[in-house]
Amino acid sequence: MDNTSPLKDPNMPALGRLGEIVCPRAPANIAEAKLDEGALIDLAAKYAMASNRFAADNMCDRLRISPPVAAEVCSALLTEGWIETTMSGTKERPIYRITDSGRRHAERAMEVNGYLGPAPVSLESYAAMLRWEFAHSPEVKPKHVTDALAGLVLTPKAIEMAGLAVSSGRSLFVYGPSGNGKSSIGRQIQKAMQGDIWIPYCISVRNDVIRLFDEQVHQRVESDALKSPAIDQRFVRCKRPMVVVGGELTLEYLDLIYSPSLRFYEAPPHLKANGGVFLVDDFGRERVSPHQLLNRFITPMEHQVDYFTLSTGQKIAVPLRQVLIIATNLSLETVTDPAFLRRMGYRLLLEAPTPDQYTQIFHGYAAKIGAQVPPGILEGILARYEREGRELRACEPRDILERAKDICRFRGKPIELSEEVINLAWAGYFGNYVPKRGAAEGAGIQLGNLGHGAT
Repeated sequence: MDNTSPLKDPNMPALGRLGEIVCPRAPANIAEAKLDEGALIDLAAKYAMASNRFAADNMCDRLRISPPVAAEVCSALLTEGWIETTMSGTKERPIYRITDSGRRHAERAMEVNGYLGPAPVSLESYAAMLRWEFAHSPEVKPKHVTDALAGLVLTPKAIEMAGLAVSSGRSLFVYGPSGNGKSSIGRQIQKAMQGDIWIPYCISVRNDVIRLFDEQVHQRVESDALKSPAIDQRFVRCKRPMVVVGGELTLEYLDLIYSPSLRFYEAPPHLKANGGVFLVDDFGRERVSPHQLLNRFITPMEHQVDYFTLSTGQKIAVPLRQVLIIATNLSLETVTDPAFLRRMGYRLLLEAPTPDQYTQIFHGYAAKIGAQVPPGILEGILARYEREGRELRACEPRDILERAKDICRFRGKPIELSEEVINLAWAGYFGNYVPKRGAAEGAGIQLGNLGHGAT
C-alpha cells in the first residue's frame, strides 16, 4: 500500500493508498495504535480469558489488530505472566492460554469495562479522520442531486435547495402540508452524497468504550482488497449512512447509552449518522416538546460538535459531520422560533402539487405498476377533488393506484383503472363512496408551490 500525506494532525491515523482508495494504515506496533497505555493489553487479556486456547492470528481476527501488534501484545502478556504457551503449539505458531494471574487481571479489567470485540480507535483519532474525510469528500454536483431525486416530481428550485444543503453539509428544514414529499426528499438526498467513508467499530475515551458501528445503520463495502493486513482493520469501509428518527425521539435518545451490565456505551443515532444524513421525520410529533429538541440541536448544528457526559461525570466533545434534515407538517410557529431558523442552513417549503404535477405523478406511478390510464379517468379524479373540497397531495396518486391494484388482485383480474375500480379505491382510501357518474369537468386547483415529491 502506497503512502499518502495526511493533514499534519498528531492524532491523524497514518494513511496509505490501495488502488484508488485512501486507507488507514495498519499500526506496526502498540504505540502507533494511538490508544491509552494498557488499553490493548487489557482488551487482549479479556480475549484470552474468553478463549480456551488461541494463537496470535486468532487474536488478530477477533480484535482486528495487525500481526505485528498482536505479536507485541502477546509478548507483553507473556512478560507479565498473564498467558503461557501450551504444548499444542509450534515454534512458528505458538498456542497460548490464560494463567491464574492473567484471569484475575482480566476480571478486574472487565469490572471497569466489559467490552470485548474489535479494538477501539481513540476519540482524537476518530475526530481527526472524520475531519479529513469531509475535507476530501468528492464534490456533490447538480447531476448527483438530480439523479438522487429522480423519482420525485419537484421544481428546479426545490431540487437546487436540497442540493445546496447536501453539497455544503449544512442543515435543511423542510416544511409544508403532509403527503407532499418532505420525508421522501430526506430519504432520497443521501444518494447524492459521493464516496464511501471509514467508520471505526468503536471509539475509546481512556478506559471507556463507545460502540459506533451498527450493522442496522452502516452498510459495509464488500471487497477482498479491503481485507488486506496493510489496512487498519479497526475501521470498516461503509456507504454513507442514513439514520431516520421520528416519534420515538426523546432527549435521552440523543445521549450516550450506557449498559450497566456490559459496562460500555452505545453511540446515539445522530452520532451513528456521522458522514451521512440524519433525518428527523415528523418533527413536532415526538414525546418531548419541539422547543426542547431544538435547543438540544442548536449547539451541534452551529459548531458541528456535540457534548456528552460519561457515567463518571467526565464530559467529552465529539465532532458531527453530517447533513441534518428536519421535516415537519406543523406550522413554523408551533415547532420553532426565529433563533432556531437563523441557524438552519436552508429552508424548503413543499406545498400541494398543481393539477399538472398531480397528473405527472399519477402517470409515473401507473407506469411503474404496469397500469394503463384510460381517457377521462384523471379528469374525473381531479374534478372529484374540487367537488369534495380536498387539497391535492403528492402521495395520493400512489395510494389510490395501490388500492386499485389491491382490488383487481383480490378479484383475480389484471389491473384495470376503470371508473368503478377508481370509485372503490377512492372510498377505501378516503372513506366515502360516490356512485358512478360521468366525468365532470374540473376547473383545476391552482396552488402555487416550490415543489413536492411523489413517494
